[in-house]
Amino acid sequence: MDFTFTPEQEMLRDTVTEFLAARYHLESSRAAARVGAGWQPEIWRKLAEEVGILGASLPESVGGIGGGAVETMIIAEALGGALVVEPYIDTVVVGGGLLQRAGGKRAEELLSGIAAGEVVTAFAALEPQAGYDFTRVDTTARRDGDDWVLDGTKIVVTTAPIATDLLVTARLESGEIALFTVPFEVNNPPAGLTAHTYRTIDERPAADLTFAGLRLPADALLLDNAADAVTATVDEAIAAVCAEAVGAMRKVLGDTVEYTKQRQQFGVPIASFQALQHRMVDMLLELEQAVAATYLVTLKLDAEPTERAKAVAAAKATIGRAARRIGQEGVQLHGAMGMTEELAIGHFFKRLTAVQNEYGSTDFHTARYAALTRP
Repeated sequence: MDFTFTPEQEMLRDTVTEFLAARYHLESSRAAARVGAGWQPEIWRKLAEEVGILGASLPESVGGIGGGAVETMIIAEALGGALVVEPYIDTVVVGGGLLQRAGGKRAEELLSGIAAGEVVTAFAALEPQAGYDFTRVDTTARRDGDDWVLDGTKIVVTTAPIATDLLVTARLESGEIALFTVPFEVNNPPAGLTAHTYRTIDERPAADLTFAGLRLPADALLLDNAADAVTATVDEAIAAVCAEAVGAMRKVLGDTVEYTKQRQQFGVPIASFQALQHRMVDMLLELEQAVAATYLVTLKLDAEPTERAKAVAAAKATIGRAARRIGQEGVQLHGAMGMTEELAIGHFFKRLTAVQNEYGSTDFHTARYAALTRP
């Protein structure tokens, strides 16, 4: 396989990396996440208008550039290296993927809004009894005249507190899983919808949503047979999360190596201790395996469903193991400084810990891979 980026892809990587290095500051993003709005809307607009990455993987017909999975991987890795909290994966990858598969006038309007930086979507799919199964849906949608009425509960809906639109799965009376769009404002939710908001351990905005007789117009239905679209989009999201984790792990390893060159013990840098060198080499090996798994799953996203699912499960299990090893080693090699707010390492550790369970834990995807490859 050829893993060489095209000149255009290299330019995309360099443009995003340089923008983040010059304009995205960890202190500002952490303050926004902890005590502010949960994100930086001005950064989101710049990502759309100045850098153009919100439309990089969207069709040209909605204001995008028409890129694909490799462009998404490049962008996600760069965002991970800067610990960006703005909802690129939730909105562009998940929202964009679902809306492209749904099609129709309303979906195209939302896609155009995403590319312009005006629309932020949150995917309300997981339910209390579903585990990591996005197609186990107990929320119901029934017709009442020309309207739809939704009842049910969704949990850990990341990005919901800052979203302009929710993408909600519900089961129709026919038994099919359908996809609905719900205009949303967390401080003024529509009648029949309540939101309990909170921050996740990696300081991202999330909410648990309860639908109790939420009425929606007929055109709120985007797709009436959405199971395959949900599965394919979640697999794309997992690939993007893997790429984001690779960017974060590169940063953790680089910071750890640099710290051990500066930190002295017994009059010499601790990087000169062979035992610590071995630990950092182990971190590098984990990172290289994670990179390889991420490249593989990115190239397999267009494969037939079973082949794609095997690559996704293998990549997520590999990333989960690497994120745990690199995150823990990075903190330990920094000593007590590793868990302070002043250093970036502690914030990256929180994100890598969350990654291990996002869209399915390491154990879940290990079992998924075993089931898919069982004779």
